[in-house]
Amino acid sequence: MAGATPPGTPAHHDRNRWLVLVVLCASLLLVAVDATVLHVAVPAVTEDLRPSGMELLWIVDVYPLVCASLLILFGTLGDRVGRRRVLLLGYGCFGAASALAACATGPATLIGARALLGVGGAMIMPATLSILRQVFPDRRERALAIGIWSAVAAVGAAIGPLVGGVLLEHFWWGSVFLVNIPLMAVCLPVGALLLPESTGDRSGPWDVTGALLAATGLFSVILAVKRAGGGDLFTAGTVLAAGLGCGLLVMFVRRQRRLGEPLIDLSAFSRPAFGTAVGCIVLTVLALVGLALVAAQYLQLVLGLSPLETGLRLLPLSVAAVGAGLLGSRMLHRLGPRRMVAFGFGLTALAVLTLVLLGEHDQPAVMTLGFVLLGFGLETTLFGSYESMLSDAPAAEAGGAAAIGETAYQFGAGIGIALLGSVMNAMYGPAVRRAEGIEGVGTADAEAAGNSLGEAYTVAARLGGASGEALREAARDAFVHGMHMTLVASALLLLCGALAALRLPRDLCAGRRAPDEQGRNAERTLLPTGITRP
Repeated sequence: MAGATPPGTPAHHDRNRWLVLVVLCASLLLVAVDATVLHVAVPAVTEDLRPSGMELLWIVDVYPLVCASLLILFGTLGDRVGRRRVLLLGYGCFGAASALAACATGPATLIGARALLGVGGAMIMPATLSILRQVFPDRRERALAIGIWSAVAAVGAAIGPLVGGVLLEHFWWGSVFLVNIPLMAVCLPVGALLLPESTGDRSGPWDVTGALLAATGLFSVILAVKRAGGGDLFTAGTVLAAGLGCGLLVMFVRRQRRLGEPLIDLSAFSRPAFGTAVGCIVLTVLALVGLALVAAQYLQLVLGLSPLETGLRLLPLSVAAVGAGLLGSRMLHRLGPRRMVAFGFGLTALAVLTLVLLGEHDQPAVMTLGFVLLGFGLETTLFGSYESMLSDAPAAEAGGAAAIGETAYQFGAGIGIALLGSVMNAMYGPAVRRAEGIEGVGTADAEAAGNSLGEAYTVAARLGGASGEALREAARDAFVHGMHMTLVASALLLLCGALAALRLPRDLCAGRRAPDEQGRNAERTLLPTGITRP
């Protein structure tokens, strides 16, 4: 049976597996919140620490850059030395980095603390998913657990601005980091007590060189993507980073193909259940992460909402994502991976097209409907993709598989910001720069206003009078038009994802791999005391 529990599953798992899930989700929530909580705190950080433009860019970007580049390194390391060991080390690292970030007195310290947060996040994220894969060997229960896990990740990213807005209403900007410490202080001893230790097949040495190649290559490629998204498409730095990253990743792939015990089983990408699921994760996040930045600007700059009000407007998305996560197991068994993921893509595309109806004036009903559809469709797609990917991988390779999925998520996020940001800039910039025809608006003013809507408002406030108001109106119109075109481009990407999902297995039995028993037999499960279970 597809849902049968394999022989030899520890009774320890049966007693504590749902408590284990709570611990894993609590730590994942913090990592997900930390990815977006700083967005609303940027003005306060800028006012207090006075970073340069480049320093501010690194303050925001170094966390996802470091986290994404180290996922494969720590995911595969957990398979070798123990996933619980890596996870607990990640808890400690994340807590210490949070304290350092909260107390930062200069930009360099905050950048270093955010980088250390990325290291901790890279330890935590793949370890949570690989331990979940081991603790829930029954596929039906694992589907429910993955639904809860992915809903927590989506909710964490969505409520990050809300959490930041609430804290900034009452405390200084360092509070957005300080809240991490109490929960990490609880997760560390509770995790040491409850979480089972496990490793994969330890035959052969861990490929340190390959891990470093992957980390450096991913860092360089994602850095190039972020620079391109910021407008530095053909600069020397972007080209150099892209060339270096691609070269290192090619070396990594060639090395993995030669090794008898590679870090990553590259043949997994040729299997529909695994390779297609990874591609669907990239497409989903690619289409939607860029929209999150556009939505934040639209709510705050076009509609004039505060950061707290912006976070509250995004709550329907989080609630819908939680609902989809809880219903995901039932939908998966009723629809199968192929139809579930395709349905999620289609629903998300419908949500994005619904948001095209938004304009310069507030339409709460349309916005709420769009966000509910968006949250449900997004979570449905990610649930089906993660479940297919993780169930297709042998248990002994769970850490590497989880790392690939999280790397795909981060890579899709970087590509999405670059691609959809380019669409937005292509629509917004030229339209605003034509405002130099407005009486009182010079060429330099129009050029500056074309950089961003926030800068356009600054120029308009300086000009004042009828000229300033006309520039403000032109910039607002251009932004809304650019947002509509970005939404349409996103919908097209999502429809491409629906077509790609047709390569997934039709039902759960078709997605099972015969070699999985071999991988499962290679899995070693240890109790927290270190006693080996058969």
